[in-house]
Amino acid sequence: MSGLHHRHLAVSPDWLALYYRRPLEITHGEGRHVWDADGNRYLDFFGGILTTMTAHALPEVTKAVSEQAGRIIHSSTLYLNRPMVELAERIATLSGIPEARVFFTTSGTEANDTALLLATTYRRSNQILAMRNSYHGRSFSAVSITGNNAWSPTSLSPLQTLYVHGGVRNRGPYAHLGDGEFIAACVADLEDLLGHTRSPAALIAEPIQGVGGFTSPPDGLYAAFREVLNRHGILWISDEVQTGWGRSGEHFWGWQAHGRNGPPDILTFAKGIGNGMSVGGVVARADVMNCLDANSISTFGGSPVTMAAGLANLSYLLEHDLQGNARRVGGLLIERLRAIGATSECVREVRGRGLMIGIELVKPGTGEANPEAAAAVLEAAREGGLLIGKGGGHDTSVLRIAPPLSLSIPEAEEGAEILAEALRSVG
Repeated sequence: MSGLHHRHLAVSPDWLALYYRRPLEITHGEGRHVWDADGNRYLDFFGGILTTMTAHALPEVTKAVSEQAGRIIHSSTLYLNRPMVELAERIATLSGIPEARVFFTTSGTEANDTALLLATTYRRSNQILAMRNSYHGRSFSAVSITGNNAWSPTSLSPLQTLYVHGGVRNRGPYAHLGDGEFIAACVADLEDLLGHTRSPAALIAEPIQGVGGFTSPPDGLYAAFREVLNRHGILWISDEVQTGWGRSGEHFWGWQAHGRNGPPDILTFAKGIGNGMSVGGVVARADVMNCLDANSISTFGGSPVTMAAGLANLSYLLEHDLQGNARRVGGLLIERLRAIGATSECVREVRGRGLMIGIELVKPGTGEANPEAAAAVLEAAREGGLLIGKGGGHDTSVLRIAPPLSLSIPEAEEGAEILAEALRSVG
């Protein structure tokens, strides 16, 4: 055990997880690579949990942060803040939500917390619809709407949460159905559920479930849900903390795969926009955002430094068409990984869109989840010079692949080769 690992264990909670048998201290990064304290270089296919969106040490972002820090670091939302207003204007336009208002937070958890506050206040209801296998953060209220046992440490809750079918396409009672039948069955389940309860405040859903293993429903499910929700006056919250900013390649926001009946009432974001800086936020229709009748400010949300980083990062993303790069390079990477998966008895499915890819592992000859294999592949990939993540419901048997959106084709091929070798090492 390293000295730093020993010190970490002495002062950190027991539940604060670390990857790897020999935990990794990352000291610096550049582009799509990072280095550890021993000088080892790794290709980064996880980006600090989908957060290093454009590149490590992106010059445009580091320059913006440095210049803003040299002027003023902090003021709070009690004062006018030019970088915050400029970033809010850009996000409001990009969101697709009419008459949008934007409130900045410091994390995705806090963004979802704020969305729940808005929805329950607007609707005068503490009932929330959430998806099975979902994850929305680690605050008390976010945990209470998380449909993932591994990330739900308490059953106590300020909300009454009702869980809906549909977030996982290939498991569960409707997995055998075709896409159209699957959507119809999930809508019927939602209709039936609403016949047994008081009217909920909102449905919150990740268009692609992140911690749940990059699972998603057929396109159009949430549009079909929206028809039911609208009849009952129930709001739709799209949790875009992991799916936003073009990561899926096909769409800028995940909700756009389900946009037949318009944008969500509330959209939450975080992670990639700050490229590692602590930025989250909520976009909502003006009447929903303005429904609070008491003071609500943020000390650190909208910090001049993090807003400068967000502006520079978003500009780089759009000017270099990183959404298009995610579509092109991600498409090639998914096909390469599917070819590799076809040769392994451990791989049940390779799924995803753009640079948001999941490899689900099972025990050979069965459909039973294989978290031991996932942990072994994580270790083997690290030994080969590649960092990946893992997740997947309560069994943690999915490898999560989400590199910076500037990933090149040679880097994608290099990472696929390392993954192929890591999968071979576990059978």
